Order: sequence, then C-alpha cells, then structure tokens
Amino acid sequence: TTIGANAHSQASDSSSILLEAARGGNPDSVTLLLKYGADANIPKISGHLPIHVAADRGHLLALKMLVPVTDLAAIKWSGINPVHCAAAGAHTQCLELLIQAGFDVNFMLDQRIHKHYDDQRKSALYFAVSNGDLSSVKLLLNAGVLPNQDPVNCLQIALRMGNYELISLLLRHGANVNYFCRVNPLHFPSALQYTLKDEVMLRMLLNYGYDTERCFDCPHGDKVRLYAFEGWTSTVIKDTMFCEVITLSWLRHLSGKVVTVMPDYVDQVRICSKLKSVLQNQGLWSEIHFILSKYPSCRKLVKNTNCMLDLFYRTLFWLKA
Repeated sequence: TTIGANAHSQASDSSSILLEAARGGNPDSVTLLLKYGADANIPKISGHLPIHVAADRGHLLALKMLVPVTDLAAIKWSGINPVHCAAAGAHTQCLELLIQAGFDVNFMLDQRIHKHYDDQRKSALYFAVSNGDLSSVKLLLNAGVLPNQDPVNCLQIALRMGNYELISLLLRHGANVNYFCRVNPLHFPSALQYTLKDEVMLRMLLNYGYDTERCFDCPHGDKVRLYAFEGWTSTVIKDTMFCEVITLSWLRHLSGKVVTVMPDYVDQVRICSKLKSVLQNQGLWSEIHFILSKYPSCRKLVKNTNCMLDLFYRTLFWLKA
C-alpha cells in the first residue's frame, strides 16, 4: 500500500482484497487495508461480504474489526446474515460476538440463497441444529430466535438425529410438536414417526402437547376388512392414518409399547379393527385391554405413574442441557 497498491482492487468474481484478507483471518492485514480505505461493503458476485467470510471461517479478531464498518443495508442486500455463517461453521465465539453486536438472529435467508438448499433452510438455527451444535443452539434460542420458521421444522432434524438434549432445548423454547411434514402426508402430526422406537423421545413429545387424539381419529371403526396398505410408493397415499403406519410389517412389533404409553395423554382412545388385530398378537395386549376397559377408573393411577416417569426424564435432560 505504501508504494501505491490499490486497496480497492477486486478479482474477476468481484472478491475484494479485504474479503481475501478476511478469509485468511490475519487481523493485521485487515487493519492495514481498512486504514488505507478498503470498503467492507463491497460484495463478491455471490453476495458475500468480508464479514460473512470472517464469520464462516471463525476468524474472531478479523470479525471484531469488520463488525463496526459493515453496513446493515449491505448485509440485507446480500440476502444472508453473518449470524448464518457463524452458525453454519459452528463458531460459537463468533456467533456470540454477532449477537452481542445486535445482529438479527431471526434474519431469514433470501429466496435466491435458500433455493440452493434441498431442504429450503432459512434460519441460522437450522444450520446450528443440523450441525448438532448445542452451544450455538443455546445462544440463538436465548437470544430470541424463533424455532418454527423453516419449511423443514428444526425439531424434525433433532428428532432424526435422536439428540435428546437438542430436542429438549427446542421443546422448552416453543418448537412445534404438531407440525405436518410436506412429504408422505400423515393424518397425525409428523414428529411421532421419529419416536416410535424410543420411549424417551415419545414421552418428550407427548409432554409438550402432541395431538395424540389425531392418532386415534380413524375412519376404520370396528369393521373387519382387508387392508392393502404396506408402505409408501411412488403414488403417495394422502392423509395416512396412524394405524396404517404402526401396523406396517417392520413396525408392528413396536405397536404394543407405543399404544401403552399413549392413553394417559388423550381423553378417549378408540382402537380401530386394523390396529386391534395387530395389538392382540402383542405381549402387551392384556395390559392395553385392561387400561382401555377400565379406562376411567385406572386413568388416575396410570397418570400418576407416567408423571413420575416424565418428571424423571425431563429433569435428566434439563440437567444435561
């Protein structure tokens, strides 16, 4: 710079010298370029600014220098917030710095950005949850990020991962347990399908208001009939019932355990003929039959037992979180 180099030079993709310095993370280089007039608000063709690159690479010192010289209007025009970049890179310190500096944790990726992701993700929280990054998820939720803004629910991602701590954290901050997935439409809220093999996750959902009644809202009734449904095909069956899913050949062995847990969370349990025919071959059928036949009188006893179990599970995972 002292012999006439241009601090405003750009590469063929419009990447500035300052952006490349931010990518390298050398704070002395960033300081020198800013001193000689480098503009932190010049994007490359992709729309990324130096602050995005520093956050994505986890260069905390460089990021500190770029925060006060980056215009919010330039960030808005770019369609991506540096909070997304820090969350995507799992750089907790950078994320904390940006939150403290007042960056919007609920900034949504612009359509021209999120269309490149198959899951159409929009929020910084989605990136953190996808990474299984509990520290970043905590920072974002405590900063007021909303947990239900993405086309694919963040809770769904945590359930797929089977991460108890993430699930518990999201539920405590208002994650929607009653979302419906756009793929393979079900008559009951989609979250349940990820918990069929895990009683702990099942109880976590039920405790946070899962609409259990939808599972037993079934048109099959008591009539015995032949059922052809045996999974999803290229022609997706619309509004698939709970009984049709839980009685699939690879899931029916779980039906007794799942149905045994559910009566305490619903006012009325109506076992249709299809589900009943499978449950009767389960070892837990006598217990299920007893609960249903004596439902009003034994409900209080079952509820007290389940409440003790629920308290144990919730205390366990809150302590971990």
